[in-house]
Amino acid sequence: MPETLSENVGVGLGAALAVVGFVISYFLWRRKGAAYGLRGVAWSLLPLVAGLLMLMDVVMEFVLGVLGILLTMAFKLQSWVGLALAVLMVVLYVVSGFMKSRGIGVKPGARPQDKAQARAQGTDAPAAAEPAPPAAGQVGGAQPKQGSQPKQGKKSGGDEDIEDIEALLRKHGIE
Repeated sequence: MPETLSENVGVGLGAALAVVGFVISYFLWRRKGAAYGLRGVAWSLLPLVAGLLMLMDVVMEFVLGVLGILLTMAFKLQSWVGLALAVLMVVLYVVSGFMKSRGIGVKPGARPQDKAQARAQGTDAPAAAEPAPPAAGQVGGAQPKQGSQPKQGKKSGGDEDIEDIEALLRKHGIE
């Protein structure tokens, strides 16, 4: 195989691949609609552009390199072990993400960063402080009721944060 392709060969190869892409795009257009067909036409122009810009040498080197790696890898045990470890790595990472999002296997003190981020964003800051007051409310039921009356006085002062906190307390049955 020649080391480099001539300009005409690169353009011809790009044009041939573009024609194949146009045929596929035609059937895609008829089956799924104009939006899919136009997207197929756009992708079909890519090999022609590579040929006209004389990048087909780079594309050919890349394709031949990948094929060489795959053929070499198919016959080596070391490559299969590496591939298996790569798959295991991805699976472990995804599983740990699911566990972390559901709070499984996370120590109670390991989530302050999440609460700090929520407070910094201004979302769920009152809800993050919410679990502690019900436990205190169970010990002394009259104390939360007395504490909510002065807040109503501040409510008339126009403090919107107090109104939000009161709404959350009412939602959880604390008055």
